[in-house]
Amino acid sequence: MQTIKIRQKNKKLLTLKSYSLEEILEKKLRSKKFREAYNERVNQLKLARQIREARLIHRLTQKEVAKRAKMPQSVISRLESGRHNLSVATLQKVARTVGKELKLV
Repeated sequence: MQTIKIRQKNKKLLTLKSYSLEEILEKKLRSKKFREAYNERVNQLKLARQIREARLIHRLTQKEVAKRAKMPQSVISRLESGRHNLSVATLQKVARTVGKELKLV
């Protein structure tokens, strides 16, 4: 935490506290509900990155993966963005298309 003191026009002293992202996250992660949601989101983003990396390793475009998986290219885009929840069936189709197997642990 960093404290900053600023003198306002009316000559009153204003004290501001500045927190780093790490400090905020550390505090938020103390909440079980937040921690579970945070971990779920991190896992979604990891999965999205792995799918994209596998596609690029196979030198496939999103359109090619979509065609092989028999789905619109927009689904592949949404999956790789990590911003949308997709069904396990969709994830399995895409994973198989890029030579991967989806395992739920």
